Amino acid sequence: MTWIGRKSSLGKKQIWYEVEENETIEQCLERMRQDGYMAMGRKEEPIFHLVNGEPTYLRQKIQFKAMLCQDSD
Repeated sequence: MTWIGRKSSLGKKQIWYEVEENETIEQCLERMRQDGYMAMGRKEEPIFHLVNGEPTYLRQKIQFKAMLCQDSD
C-alpha cells in the first residue's frame, strides 16, 4: 500500500490517517472527525534510522484505519 501524505485511500469509505510528528493522537482523531470519519482500527510500527551503521529507534509511527460516518436520519 502506498501512503500519500496524511491519509491514504483504501476505497470510498475507508482511509488510513497517520499521526503527524508534531500532532497528538487526540488531534489526529479530531481531524478525522472533521473530515467525517471514525476510527475503526489502529496500527503502530517503530521507525529506525542508522547511526554509525547501527539501527537506532527514532519514533513510533501510529496510523488509524477510518471509516466514513453515515448519518442516520
